Amino acid sequence: MGVSKIIIGTRKSALALWQTHHIEALLKTAYPTLSTDIITFTTRGDVILDKALPAIGGKGIFTETLENALRAGEIDYAVHSLKDMPTDESAGLTIGAITQRASAHDVLISKGNLTLDQLPHGATIGTSSRRRAAQLCAYRPDFVCIDIRGNVNTRIEKALAPDSPYHAIVLAEAGIDRLGLLGMVAQTISFDIMLPAPGQGALAVQCKNDAHHLAQLRPITDSHTTLCVTAERLFLSALGGGCSLPVGAYATIPPQGAMLSLRGRVCALDGGHVIDVVGECRADMADVTRLAHELAQQAISNGAKRLVST
Repeated sequence: MGVSKIIIGTRKSALALWQTHHIEALLKTAYPTLSTDIITFTTRGDVILDKALPAIGGKGIFTETLENALRAGEIDYAVHSLKDMPTDESAGLTIGAITQRASAHDVLISKGNLTLDQLPHGATIGTSSRRRAAQLCAYRPDFVCIDIRGNVNTRIEKALAPDSPYHAIVLAEAGIDRLGLLGMVAQTISFDIMLPAPGQGALAVQCKNDAHHLAQLRPITDSHTTLCVTAERLFLSALGGGCSLPVGAYATIPPQGAMLSLRGRVCALDGGHVIDVVGECRADMADVTRLAHELAQQAISNGAKRLVST
Protein backbone atom coordinates (compact mmCIF):
# COMPACT_ATOMS: atom_id res chain seq x y z
CA MET A 1 0.00 0.00 0.00
CA GLY A 2 2.96 2.33 0.45
CA VAL A 3 1.70 3.71 3.78
CA SER A 4 2.27 2.28 7.26
CA LYS A 5 -0.07 4.60 9.19
CA ILE A 6 -3.34 6.38 8.49
CA ILE A 7 -5.58 8.70 10.49
CA ILE A 8 -9.35 8.24 10.36
CA GLY A 9 -11.83 10.95 11.37
CA THR A 10 -15.30 10.40 12.80
CA ARG A 11 -18.06 11.90 14.88
CA LYS A 12 -18.09 11.11 18.60
CA SER A 13 -21.29 9.11 19.04
CA ALA A 14 -21.22 5.43 19.95
CA LEU A 15 -22.65 4.56 16.54
CA ALA A 16 -20.13 6.69 14.64
CA LEU A 17 -17.29 5.09 16.60
CA TRP A 18 -18.62 1.58 15.91
CA GLN A 19 -18.75 2.39 12.22
CA THR A 20 -15.23 3.79 12.24
CA HIS A 21 -13.80 0.79 14.08
CA HIS A 22 -15.54 -1.42 11.51
CA ILE A 23 -13.82 0.42 8.65
CA GLU A 24 -10.54 0.27 10.58
CA ALA A 25 -10.89 -3.52 10.91
CA LEU A 26 -11.61 -3.93 7.20
CA LEU A 27 -8.52 -1.91 6.31
CA LYS A 28 -6.33 -3.88 8.72
CA THR A 29 -7.61 -7.11 7.20
CA ALA A 30 -6.62 -5.81 3.77
CA TYR A 31 -3.30 -4.43 5.06
CA PRO A 32 -2.16 -6.45 8.12
CA THR A 33 0.83 -4.20 8.94
CA LEU A 34 -1.22 -1.00 8.85
CA SER A 35 -1.20 1.29 11.90
CA THR A 36 -4.23 3.52 12.53
CA ASP A 37 -5.25 6.47 14.68
CA ILE A 38 -8.83 7.69 15.13
CA ILE A 39 -9.66 11.36 15.74
CA THR A 40 -13.16 12.46 16.77
CA PHE A 41 -14.91 15.66 15.72
CA THR A 42 -18.07 17.57 16.68
CA THR A 43 -20.25 18.66 13.76
CA ARG A 44 -22.98 21.31 13.48
CA GLY A 45 -25.57 18.55 13.56
CA ASP A 46 -24.17 17.36 16.89
CA VAL A 47 -24.18 20.84 18.45
CA ILE A 48 -27.55 22.23 17.34
CA LEU A 49 -30.05 19.94 19.03
CA ASP A 50 -32.92 22.34 19.67
CA LYS A 51 -34.00 22.56 16.02
CA ALA A 52 -35.36 20.06 13.52
CA LEU A 53 -32.74 19.03 10.97
CA PRO A 54 -34.43 20.78 7.99
CA ALA A 55 -34.61 24.01 10.03
CA ILE A 56 -30.85 24.11 10.58
CA GLY A 57 -30.33 24.64 6.87
CA GLY A 58 -27.43 23.96 4.60
CA LYS A 59 -26.06 20.71 3.30
CA GLY A 60 -23.66 18.42 5.08
CA ILE A 61 -24.44 19.38 8.68
CA PHE A 62 -22.97 16.07 9.81
CA THR A 63 -20.12 15.98 7.29
CA GLU A 64 -18.59 19.42 6.64
CA THR A 65 -16.38 19.49 9.75
CA LEU A 66 -14.81 16.19 8.74
CA GLU A 67 -14.46 17.39 5.16
CA ASN A 68 -12.53 20.44 6.31
CA ALA A 69 -10.19 18.15 8.26
CA LEU A 70 -9.63 16.06 5.13
CA ARG A 71 -8.73 19.10 3.06
CA ALA A 72 -6.38 20.36 5.78
CA GLY A 73 -4.58 17.02 5.90
CA GLU A 74 -5.50 16.43 9.55
CA ILE A 75 -7.00 13.05 8.63
CA ASP A 76 -6.62 10.65 5.72
CA TYR A 77 -10.15 9.28 5.71
CA ALA A 78 -13.55 10.22 7.14
CA VAL A 79 -16.25 7.66 7.92
CA HIS A 80 -19.89 8.62 7.40
CA SER A 81 -23.30 7.05 7.30
CA LEU A 82 -23.92 7.36 3.58
CA LYS A 83 -27.49 8.55 4.09
CA ASP A 84 -26.13 11.67 5.84
CA MET A 85 -23.96 12.69 2.89
CA PRO A 86 -25.13 15.27 0.33
CA THR A 87 -25.50 13.88 -3.18
CA ASP A 88 -23.16 16.57 -4.57
CA GLU A 89 -19.44 15.84 -4.23
CA SER A 90 -17.47 18.29 -2.07
CA ALA A 91 -14.67 20.14 -3.83
CA GLY A 92 -11.47 18.09 -3.94
CA LEU A 93 -13.05 15.16 -2.10
CA THR A 94 -14.82 11.97 -3.10
CA ILE A 95 -16.41 8.85 -1.67
CA GLY A 96 -13.49 6.46 -1.95
CA ALA A 97 -15.24 3.33 -0.67
CA ILE A 98 -18.71 2.06 0.12
CA THR A 99 -18.63 -1.15 2.12
CA GLN A 100 -21.13 -4.01 2.17
CA ARG A 101 -24.51 -2.74 3.21
CA ALA A 102 -26.32 -3.70 6.39
CA SER A 103 -30.13 -3.69 6.62
CA ALA A 104 -31.77 -0.71 4.94
CA HIS A 105 -35.04 -1.09 6.89
CA ASP A 106 -36.43 1.36 9.41
CA VAL A 107 -37.63 0.02 12.77
CA LEU A 108 -40.17 1.04 15.39
CA ILE A 109 -39.29 1.26 19.09
CA SER A 110 -42.35 1.91 21.21
CA LYS A 111 -43.74 2.04 24.71
CA GLY A 112 -45.39 -1.31 25.41
CA ASN A 113 -43.60 -2.81 22.40
CA LEU A 114 -46.59 -1.97 20.18
CA THR A 115 -46.45 -2.21 16.38
CA LEU A 116 -47.65 0.53 14.00
CA ASP A 117 -51.04 -1.15 13.75
CA GLN A 118 -51.32 -1.52 17.54
CA LEU A 119 -50.49 2.09 18.43
CA PRO A 120 -53.51 4.08 19.66
CA HIS A 121 -55.39 6.54 17.49
CA GLY A 122 -53.52 9.85 17.33
CA ALA A 123 -50.27 8.28 18.57
CA THR A 124 -47.27 10.60 18.68
CA ILE A 125 -44.15 9.35 16.93
CA GLY A 126 -40.75 10.96 17.29
CA THR A 127 -38.66 11.44 14.17
CA SER A 128 -36.48 14.22 12.79
CA SER A 129 -36.87 12.81 9.25
CA ARG A 130 -39.41 14.28 6.86
CA ARG A 131 -39.17 11.07 4.83
CA ARG A 132 -40.18 8.94 7.80
CA ALA A 133 -42.90 11.33 8.97
CA ALA A 134 -44.48 11.59 5.53
CA GLN A 135 -44.59 7.82 5.02
CA LEU A 136 -45.92 7.23 8.53
CA CYS A 137 -48.75 9.69 7.89
CA ALA A 138 -49.41 8.12 4.49
CA TYR A 139 -49.84 4.76 6.25
CA ARG A 140 -51.89 6.13 9.16
CA PRO A 141 -53.11 9.72 8.77
CA ASP A 142 -54.01 9.88 12.47
CA PHE A 143 -50.34 9.70 13.52
CA VAL A 144 -48.78 12.88 14.91
CA CYS A 145 -45.07 13.14 14.14
CA ILE A 146 -42.92 15.45 16.27
CA ASP A 147 -39.22 16.14 16.17
CA ILE A 148 -36.74 14.23 18.28
CA ARG A 149 -32.97 14.85 18.22
CA GLY A 150 -29.84 13.36 19.75
CA ASN A 151 -27.83 10.19 19.22
CA VAL A 152 -29.52 6.79 19.07
CA ASN A 153 -29.35 6.03 22.81
CA THR A 154 -30.54 9.53 23.71
CA ARG A 155 -33.55 9.25 21.41
CA ILE A 156 -34.49 5.85 22.79
CA GLU A 157 -34.25 7.16 26.37
CA LYS A 158 -36.37 10.20 25.47
CA ALA A 159 -39.00 8.08 23.74
CA LEU A 160 -39.38 5.46 26.45
CA ALA A 161 -39.38 7.85 29.41
CA PRO A 162 -42.76 7.51 31.18
CA ASP A 163 -43.41 11.26 31.04
CA SER A 164 -42.29 11.77 27.42
CA PRO A 165 -44.78 12.88 24.75
CA TYR A 166 -43.80 10.01 22.46
CA HIS A 167 -45.62 6.74 21.95
CA ALA A 168 -42.81 5.52 19.67
CA ILE A 169 -39.82 6.49 17.55
CA VAL A 170 -38.50 5.31 14.19
CA LEU A 171 -34.81 4.64 13.63
CA ALA A 172 -32.60 2.88 11.07
CA GLU A 173 -32.29 -0.84 11.75
CA ALA A 174 -28.61 -0.83 10.76
CA GLY A 175 -27.70 1.53 13.59
CA ILE A 176 -29.80 -0.36 16.12
CA ASP A 177 -28.14 -3.62 15.09
CA ARG A 178 -24.63 -2.14 15.24
CA LEU A 179 -25.27 -0.98 18.80
CA GLY A 180 -26.65 -4.36 19.88
CA LEU A 181 -30.15 -3.00 20.54
CA LEU A 182 -32.29 -5.18 18.26
CA GLY A 183 -34.05 -6.57 21.34
CA MET A 184 -35.77 -3.21 21.79
CA VAL A 185 -37.38 -3.27 18.34
CA ALA A 186 -41.17 -3.65 18.26
CA GLN A 187 -41.40 -3.87 14.47
CA THR A 188 -39.19 -3.93 11.42
CA ILE A 189 -41.14 -1.73 9.01
CA SER A 190 -41.69 -3.25 5.57
CA PHE A 191 -40.56 -1.42 2.44
CA ASP A 192 -44.19 -1.30 1.30
CA ILE A 193 -44.86 1.01 4.26
CA MET A 194 -41.55 2.86 4.38
CA LEU A 195 -38.80 3.06 1.80
CA PRO A 196 -35.41 3.97 3.29
CA ALA A 197 -33.32 7.05 2.77
CA PRO A 198 -31.03 6.70 -0.25
CA GLY A 199 -27.90 4.93 0.98
CA GLN A 200 -29.39 3.89 4.32
CA GLY A 201 -27.48 1.03 5.95
CA ALA A 202 -24.29 1.71 3.98
CA LEU A 203 -21.03 3.23 5.23
CA ALA A 204 -18.99 5.63 3.13
CA VAL A 205 -15.29 6.40 3.44
CA GLN A 206 -14.51 9.89 2.18
CA CYS A 207 -11.04 10.95 1.06
CA LYS A 208 -9.14 13.36 -1.17
CA ASN A 209 -9.94 12.72 -4.81
CA ASP A 210 -6.62 11.26 -5.90
CA ALA A 211 -5.41 7.94 -7.25
CA HIS A 212 -3.37 7.14 -4.14
CA HIS A 213 -6.26 7.22 -1.67
CA LEU A 214 -8.70 5.55 -4.07
CA ALA A 215 -6.27 2.67 -4.61
CA GLN A 216 -5.87 2.21 -0.84
CA LEU A 217 -9.62 1.89 -0.36
CA ARG A 218 -10.34 -0.42 -3.29
CA PRO A 219 -10.06 -3.68 -1.27
CA ILE A 220 -12.89 -2.70 1.10
CA THR A 221 -15.33 -1.53 -1.57
CA ASP A 222 -18.42 -3.67 -2.24
CA SER A 223 -19.40 -3.40 -5.90
CA HIS A 224 -23.06 -4.48 -5.55
CA THR A 225 -23.69 -2.10 -2.66
CA THR A 226 -21.99 0.72 -4.57
CA LEU A 227 -24.22 0.23 -7.61
CA CYS A 228 -27.38 0.03 -5.50
CA VAL A 229 -26.75 3.10 -3.37
CA THR A 230 -25.54 5.05 -6.40
CA ALA A 231 -28.87 4.34 -8.08
CA GLU A 232 -30.73 5.57 -5.01
CA ARG A 233 -28.65 8.74 -4.65
CA LEU A 234 -28.90 9.53 -8.37
CA PHE A 235 -32.69 9.23 -8.11
CA LEU A 236 -32.68 11.74 -5.23
CA SER A 237 -30.26 14.05 -7.01
CA ALA A 238 -32.29 14.04 -10.22
CA LEU A 239 -35.29 15.23 -8.20
CA GLY A 240 -33.19 18.19 -7.09
CA GLY A 241 -33.40 16.97 -3.51
CA GLY A 242 -31.28 16.69 -0.42
CA CYS A 243 -31.33 14.20 2.42
CA SER A 244 -33.99 16.20 4.34
CA LEU A 245 -36.68 15.78 1.67
CA PRO A 246 -39.56 13.24 1.85
CA VAL A 247 -37.91 10.92 -0.69
CA GLY A 248 -37.21 7.22 -0.25
CA ALA A 249 -35.38 4.85 -2.58
CA TYR A 250 -34.15 1.28 -2.47
CA ALA A 251 -32.23 -0.75 -5.04
CA THR A 252 -31.30 -4.44 -5.01
CA ILE A 253 -29.19 -6.86 -7.01
CA PRO A 254 -29.64 -10.62 -6.41
CA PRO A 255 -26.43 -12.30 -5.16
CA GLN A 256 -25.70 -13.91 -8.54
CA GLY A 257 -27.84 -11.54 -10.57
CA ALA A 258 -27.05 -9.28 -13.49
CA MET A 259 -30.07 -6.98 -13.04
CA LEU A 260 -30.71 -4.12 -10.63
CA SER A 261 -34.20 -3.21 -9.40
CA LEU A 262 -34.90 0.32 -8.14
CA ARG A 263 -37.92 1.58 -6.22
CA GLY A 264 -38.44 5.27 -5.56
CA ARG A 265 -41.04 7.15 -3.54
CA VAL A 266 -41.87 10.83 -3.16
CA CYS A 267 -44.39 11.91 -0.52
CA ALA A 268 -46.26 15.04 0.42
CA LEU A 269 -45.14 16.15 3.86
CA ASP A 270 -48.55 15.31 5.31
CA GLY A 271 -48.59 11.91 3.63
CA GLY A 272 -51.65 12.86 1.62
CA HIS A 273 -50.06 12.15 -1.75
CA VAL A 274 -47.54 9.40 -2.55
CA ILE A 275 -45.77 8.84 -5.87
CA ASP A 276 -44.19 5.40 -6.37
CA VAL A 277 -41.96 4.46 -9.29
CA VAL A 278 -40.13 1.22 -10.04
CA GLY A 279 -37.79 -0.05 -12.74
CA GLU A 280 -35.10 -2.55 -13.63
CA CYS A 281 -31.90 -2.43 -15.63
CA ARG A 282 -28.60 -4.22 -16.15
CA ALA A 283 -26.29 -3.92 -13.15
CA ASP A 284 -23.72 -1.63 -14.74
CA MET A 285 -23.11 2.04 -14.00
CA ALA A 286 -24.27 3.42 -17.34
CA ASP A 287 -27.63 1.65 -17.22
CA VAL A 288 -28.06 2.39 -13.50
CA THR A 289 -27.51 6.09 -14.17
CA ARG A 290 -30.05 6.04 -16.99
CA LEU A 291 -32.67 4.18 -14.91
CA ALA A 292 -32.33 6.51 -11.92
CA HIS A 293 -32.87 9.56 -14.10
CA GLU A 294 -35.78 7.94 -15.97
CA LEU A 295 -37.56 7.09 -12.72
CA ALA A 296 -36.96 10.59 -11.36
CA GLN A 297 -38.43 12.10 -14.53
CA GLN A 298 -41.40 9.75 -14.24
CA ALA A 299 -41.94 10.92 -10.66
CA ILE A 300 -41.60 14.56 -11.74
CA SER A 301 -44.18 14.07 -14.48
CA ASN A 302 -46.52 12.77 -11.78
CA GLY A 303 -46.07 15.89 -9.64
CA ALA A 304 -42.99 15.13 -7.53
CA LYS A 305 -41.50 18.62 -7.82
CA ARG A 306 -44.57 20.11 -6.19
CA LEU A 307 -44.37 17.63 -3.32
CA VAL A 308 -40.68 18.16 -2.49
CA SER A 309 -40.94 21.95 -2.73
CA THR A 310 -43.73 22.29 -0.16
